[in-house]
Amino acid sequence: MSRVAGAASITFDQLLRDRAVDMVFQPIVRIDEGDIVGFEALARGPAGSRWASAEALFAEAYRVGKAVELDWVCRLAAARSFIEAGMPASIALFVNVEPTAFGSSCPAELVEPLTEALTGHGRVILEVTERSVASAPAEMLRAVEDARRNSFGVAIDDVGVEPASLAMMPLIQPDVIKLDLSLVQQSHAGATARIVNAVLAEAERTGAAILAEGIESERHLRVAQGMGATLGQGWYFGKPEPSPPPPPAPRHPIEFRAAAEAAEAPTPFAAVRERRISQGTEQLLTLLSRHLEDRGFDAMDPTVLLACFQDASHFGARTRRRYEQLATRGVFTAVLGRDMPAEPGRGIRGARLQPADPITQEWVVIVVGVQFAAALLARKRGDDADVFDFVVTHDPGAVIAAARPVIKRIVAAGGP
Repeated sequence: MSRVAGAASITFDQLLRDRAVDMVFQPIVRIDEGDIVGFEALARGPAGSRWASAEALFAEAYRVGKAVELDWVCRLAAARSFIEAGMPASIALFVNVEPTAFGSSCPAELVEPLTEALTGHGRVILEVTERSVASAPAEMLRAVEDARRNSFGVAIDDVGVEPASLAMMPLIQPDVIKLDLSLVQQSHAGATARIVNAVLAEAERTGAAILAEGIESERHLRVAQGMGATLGQGWYFGKPEPSPPPPPAPRHPIEFRAAAEAAEAPTPFAAVRERRISQGTEQLLTLLSRHLEDRGFDAMDPTVLLACFQDASHFGARTRRRYEQLATRGVFTAVLGRDMPAEPGRGIRGARLQPADPITQEWVVIVVGVQFAAALLARKRGDDADVFDFVVTHDPGAVIAAARPVIKRIVAAGGP
C-alpha cells in the first residue's frame, strides 16, 4: 500500500505537492570482477494509483506541463532513498534527467532538501537521453558543464536507439556510454556493427566506460562483452527493488571526467588561434567549406553540421537548398547569423545572433561525427574585405572546442 492515503484517488497535483514518488534501484555491475559499482534510480508513482508506472507518471507530467517539476521531485526522492539505504560513497547513483529539465533551476523549495540529501555522497551520474540530445543541444551542454562543476558524472542513455546520440557523443564526452538493451537482445548485424564501432572509437578516445543494458542471460552477457562493455545492467545481475542492501565498496569505482579547467573560447576562431593561420580569399573559403560539408556527410556515421553566416542575408536561396539537402543526410544541422530565423529551411535549426556578438565576424563550418571531425574557421583580415585569416583542422579536440561556443548559441526546439 502506498505511503499516501487514498492512493487510488490521488490527483497529480497532490502527488507533486506531497512528493509522493517512490524509487526502485537496479544494480550496475563491473562485469569482470562482479562488484556492484552503482545503482540506477527508477521512479514509480504511488502503488494503486493511475500513476504507478513510470510511463504513466511522466506521460501525465508532460500532458499538464509539469515534467520539469516532476523531474526535480524524482531527483530528490532518488537522493534521499539512496542515502537512507546507507550506500557507500564509492557506489554511483545514476539519475535520469528529462529533456525539458535541462537548463531549468531547481525549485526553491527543493534546493535545501536536495542539497542535504546529496551532501557526503560524491558519485552521482546524470543520464542524458537521446531525446535531449536532439531537441535541446545547447541546454544539454550547459547542464553537462554544470554537472561536472558540481563533481557529478554524465552518461548517455539508450545509445543505439537514435543516431543523434552517436553524433553528439564527442561533444558531450560522457563518463559512461549506455548501450540500449536492443543491441544486446536482438540481432541487427549491419546497424549494430556501425553503432558498436562508433562507441568503441569514443571510448578509446576519451576513456569512457561502456555499459550494456538488458543483460538477462549468459548469452546476453557474452554479447555485451563482445561489444566492449565493462559494466552491465539487467535482470541477470538483479531486478529493481525499493531498498537494496548496501554492497561492499567496489575495488574499482566508476571514474568521472573532471570539469574543464581552461576557460572556454568565446568564439570558434578563438579556439584555434594558437594554430598555424593561413590567408585566403572568399572564393577559396567557399571551396573549402563545400569540401568539408561533402566529406563529412559522405561518412557512414551520423553527423552534426554547424555553420555561421555572419548575417542571414548570406544564407541565400541557393545555399539554403544545399543545406536542406545536407540536413536530410545528417542528424542535426544548424546555421547562425544576424536576423537568422529559427527555421531557415527544412530540417535546419536557426539561431539569431546579436549584432555585437563577435561570432558575427567569423566564417565557420564545423562537421562532427563519431569517427570524423573537421572545421573551417575564418575571420576577416583587417580592413581587406576579401582576405581572411583561416584555419582548417581535423584534430577532434580542436573541432570540439570550436563547436561548443556555436552550440551554446542555439536555443531549444520551440524556444524563444
